Amino acid sequence: MCPMTTAYDVQRIRSHFPSLVQGLAHFDGPGGTQTPDVVADAIAATLVSSISNRGAVTSSERRAEGVVAGCRAAIGDLVGTDPSGVIFGRSATAITYDLSRALASTWGPGDEVVVSRLDHDSNIRPWVQAAERAGATVRWAELDPATGDQRLEHFEAVVTQRTRLVAMTAASNLVGTIPPVAEVSALAHGVGALLWVDGVHSSAHRLPDRTGLGADFWACSPYKFLGPHSGTVSADPALLETLHMDKLLPSSDVVPERFELGTLPYEVMAGVTAAIDFLADLAPGDGAEESRRARLQRSFAALHEHESALLARLEPALRELPGASLRSGAPDRTPTLLVTFEGRDPQDVRAHLAQRGVAAPAGHFYAIELSRALGLGETGGVRIGLAPYTDDSDVDRLLEGLRELV
Repeated sequence: MCPMTTAYDVQRIRSHFPSLVQGLAHFDGPGGTQTPDVVADAIAATLVSSISNRGAVTSSERRAEGVVAGCRAAIGDLVGTDPSGVIFGRSATAITYDLSRALASTWGPGDEVVVSRLDHDSNIRPWVQAAERAGATVRWAELDPATGDQRLEHFEAVVTQRTRLVAMTAASNLVGTIPPVAEVSALAHGVGALLWVDGVHSSAHRLPDRTGLGADFWACSPYKFLGPHSGTVSADPALLETLHMDKLLPSSDVVPERFELGTLPYEVMAGVTAAIDFLADLAPGDGAEESRRARLQRSFAALHEHESALLARLEPALRELPGASLRSGAPDRTPTLLVTFEGRDPQDVRAHLAQRGVAAPAGHFYAIELSRALGLGETGGVRIGLAPYTDDSDVDRLLEGLRELV
């Protein structure tokens, strides 16, 4: 049950984004959102503070420890997970590659790994390559190419008693499809397999709940939800204790530090914490004492209402455009649409919109298997994504630009 929401003041929210003054209507959030001032302030303040390598002796060492602990706690509140199981790194892709090697070290011939046609390639290729090195078999969960929908039956067709890991997305970064993560979790766990979930796109629109959904691993990227460029993977600390990676001899072997090679970027981690705090206040409460998780629940509910209202205007208008084909048709989706126009190269549509101050990129956005399954090959389409700062005037400009084109 979502908590009662308060009014979503998009103009107040937009006032915290200096980049919006430059005049672009941004529909490129799925590739990376704009950044609020409070995030930049937190990064700058950490960089110029008295800070050292982590420790407990000097105040500068303790400040570094506090930044790291604060970031893990913030990610824990966002993802719905134990902070001591939060791994921080350069990108979700990099951490996925690292942990794929650790997980695959126990695989061998006869073992099977399930990957999904719906996914970004960062949640496909690491597992395919790890399976190939181990001699394991890769099996593919397909989807409905007519709608972009993916259902439990697509996983039931390929999960077997030999399955060691299922890798799936919580939401498609290309067409927005939200597959049944909890149901697939039950299926995977029923045969003793682990479930790795790419929550990179989903985490910007639906508040994650790693534990509640039954995901063994949850990957996300803070720069998709207003933060700086970085990546995290969250898991149960007890599970992480069973995994080992190559590391330097003096490096810590405790979890999660054993997976974080080198010195952590304290300023970036401070920015991530600020971004999550900003998300938690998208819909301010009544001033009563609340946990950050409760504030996030209220704010994400308000964000969902805001984005749904914009989508209710945008989607029917797109469908009415001559020659337009919407490739996003699953019943449960994020506010992310992929559209193609008969006889027009998506890159030409992108360029036309850019001349009118609208940022709506085109391509397959690394969801190459999905683009091929939809019959769009390497070309893809024009992707239109909503974000917390999107308002009605942005939608008006986008539709005006597209109507000029067609």
